Amino acid sequence: MSRADAIQIFLAGVEAVKPEHFIPQHIQFEKDRIKIADQSFALTDINNLYIAAVGKAAAAMALEAEKILDSCITEGIVVTKYDHALELVHSRTIEAGHPVPDDSSMLAGKAIADLFKKAEKKDVILLLVSGGASALLVDAPPGCSLKDMQQTGQLLLDCGAAIDEINTVRKHLSLIKGGQLMQYTAAKVIALLLSDVPGDDLSVIASGLTVPDPTTFKDAWGIIEKYQLSEKLPAGIRNWLQNGIKKAVPDTPKPGNPAFGKVYNMLVATNQTALDAADQKAKALGYTTTILSPMLTGEAELQAQAFISRLKNENNSSPACFLWGGETTVTIKGTGKGGRNQQFALAALCALKDEEWLKNNNAAILSGGTDGTDGPTKAAGAVIDSDTFIKLNELSIDPEVYLHNNDAFHFFEKAGGLIITGPTQTNVMDIVVGVVNNQ
Repeated sequence: MSRADAIQIFLAGVEAVKPEHFIPQHIQFEKDRIKIADQSFALTDINNLYIAAVGKAAAAMALEAEKILDSCITEGIVVTKYDHALELVHSRTIEAGHPVPDDSSMLAGKAIADLFKKAEKKDVILLLVSGGASALLVDAPPGCSLKDMQQTGQLLLDCGAAIDEINTVRKHLSLIKGGQLMQYTAAKVIALLLSDVPGDDLSVIASGLTVPDPTTFKDAWGIIEKYQLSEKLPAGIRNWLQNGIKKAVPDTPKPGNPAFGKVYNMLVATNQTALDAADQKAKALGYTTTILSPMLTGEAELQAQAFISRLKNENNSSPACFLWGGETTVTIKGTGKGGRNQQFALAALCALKDEEWLKNNNAAILSGGTDGTDGPTKAAGAVIDSDTFIKLNELSIDPEVYLHNNDAFHFFEKAGGLIITGPTQTNVMDIVVGVVNNQ
């Protein structure tokens, strides 16, 4: 029962942040007049309306926009992850690599830049942004190759850097990110953003395509040094960053740059949106709920231990549900397969090893990615309860071995507990659910 409840609560959070729910709230078309976010204009006042959608939720966001705007759309480009495409009428789709960019990511970067260049002063670009775009939409700075970008991206993913740190580097290895895309167009740009970053900083989401960038080349290099990556970087990447520090190449545009006078950025859904919906579902199932703060960040293993401690030390009346949202990191040390959510769930299991707490409290703990994919696996995350301990004892497998090898996927594949949703067409980071039902 507790496991089933935890899954229901997680899925309720995911459902609330699907584009079909929030896009119609922010785009309306009535009597030859279009309202997008807080911006309103008559069709007669513009020449062309373009759609540019980027990220894991791009296809679903574009689909909902097409349903509303239909024949008003001149042209659209959608850039999304493989197996995330949907049938669209007015937009062409480019599927690309994630979390490591590929040739299609380069093609996508050029396609979006070309669309922005083509749009003129009396045109409007509706930019639909969701998480994942930083890898899906790529260009290589002069002197750097796609292979250089791939190697650097993998280094950043493996070292345990936070998403804002990774995107600070990405912005300075690009001529379109960090607000630079706005320098390509004379058109009015209205950007609707689905947040997948802690704190919902617009300059971090998708590496801030249309947002002033407060970070510098020096900041980017500081992150490289913090994680001891300077000697591991490809020569072209290292030279580009060093030239940026020396001001041999211009930095990203900063607040006050006139390029941002023609853009309107609006946040349309966040992790908090999902947590609120999960909270409502938990209450409907009869749980007393607590949403933990501050937001979930840091190493998955450490945060799992902290979550277990919180659950065990709470004196709330049962049944109780604890929700935590955000995004952890994993420093890769092993050779296994998994993702941060599976690593979190496995670390929670290890923290409870040889204990009867889960059974005695009829408890379950779930960690899942709202995008439906956790790392390079088919799972969104994993859930544990007392049955997990029974299974691992039957199989005589040691969860610690899998944890230290970053092999949570294969552990849960054997022991059970993988959460498999398929692509959800949304992305607002992760949700952790802990339910205690010992009545």
